[in-house]
Amino acid sequence: MNAPSPPFPRVRPETARAWLRRLGDTAVAAVHPDTLLPDRLPDPPAGRTLVVGAGKAAAAMASALERAWMARQPEAPLSGLVVTRYGHGPQGRGTECRHIEVLEAAHPMPDDLSERAARRMLEAVETLGEEDRVIALVSGGGSALMTLPAPGIPLDEKQAINKALLRSGAPIREINAVRRHLSAIKGGRLAAAAHPAQVLTWLISDVPGDEASLIASGPTLPDATKPAEALAILERYGIVVSAAVRHQLEANHEAPRPEDPGFSRDVHEILARARDALAAGRESAEADGVEVRLLGDDLEGEARELGGEHGRMALAAQAELERPLLILSGGETSVTVAGDGRGGRNVEYLLGLFTSLEGAEGIHALAIDTDGIDGSEDNAGAIFGPDCWARMASLGLDPAAYLSRNDAYTFFEALDDLVVTGPTRTNVNDFRAILILPRRS
Repeated sequence: MNAPSPPFPRVRPETARAWLRRLGDTAVAAVHPDTLLPDRLPDPPAGRTLVVGAGKAAAAMASALERAWMARQPEAPLSGLVVTRYGHGPQGRGTECRHIEVLEAAHPMPDDLSERAARRMLEAVETLGEEDRVIALVSGGGSALMTLPAPGIPLDEKQAINKALLRSGAPIREINAVRRHLSAIKGGRLAAAAHPAQVLTWLISDVPGDEASLIASGPTLPDATKPAEALAILERYGIVVSAAVRHQLEANHEAPRPEDPGFSRDVHEILARARDALAAGRESAEADGVEVRLLGDDLEGEARELGGEHGRMALAAQAELERPLLILSGGETSVTVAGDGRGGRNVEYLLGLFTSLEGAEGIHALAIDTDGIDGSEDNAGAIFGPDCWARMASLGLDPAAYLSRNDAYTFFEALDDLVVTGPTRTNVNDFRAILILPRRS
């Protein structure tokens, strides 16, 4: 008996743009808190349950947790507070929290409300005893949203260091290492303040490699790095710091260590990560008869350079195609800011990709940040197809000039190709999809 033939591909040139948009929506929905939390509730402890948390998904995580808690064990005490980015709070009727307070603060540059939220969480957990439990809801963005500088370091200096690191092109792993060692709450310090209560941490990962202690700079997970490593990172990128910061790092004021006995009862679980979004995209594409090639969920590097590399890969793959191919990747690229333009890493990646393709027939691409915000703009990312090359020429746009001033947002805005979703209230970093259709004979 012959094996069944694959389904006829449902994606065609005239539907490619809508198909890619649906694929992105499918990927984001797969990692939303509403699909992750309801079946994971622990039994209540003998004492109190206090919820704390920070990140772009914190409000949605708190809402999903509270709804499930009240449906299953409404008699058990529940309280707490979480902080999310401005505009990423409850979405409306049915998503409000009655027992968990939702605060909002600034991202990516922390503000005084970020500091106030962090201080309130520390004060709240310090009242707990051995029969109590903390449930920490942690997701990407929490580093900025829950900012409490180490003693002697003013908030404005930590803001300046954060800004310099973001502009330097440093990978997020290095940025968060510095943040942890200049903090009074990150690197496991929040959990240490909560002990002897047990700390259960649920995480949504936006970190390439999904190392739990790196997500939001690990407020409830002990730090394995040393202060000297943070100082070396600052020096490597030429970031000048005050004597107070240098003293904090040179005096070896370490965060709690993994072997500290207080952490022996703590547990953590990563609920969603980039690979889950990519898996959902892959499953959807394969159901439509599209072949999928996954490059990985933890790609890093300079955004425009990775885009150019993927463009050359797409052109080489197209020469051998008999049916549509989708190239998927995730992770978090970097942008070394040299100009004064607008745009995040996803549109910069796409502009590098777009430039390398030179309008090649049959290649379409989407790149979005799954939190709905690419950098600090109002878009999640952008999308393009081969028709964009002619539209670009008709408008007199020079993609190289836009790249040179880091102005990819303005480029795709002129083409009306920005993808605007609004806050998604989750965050597993970037979702990149290149759809390659066979060349017409």
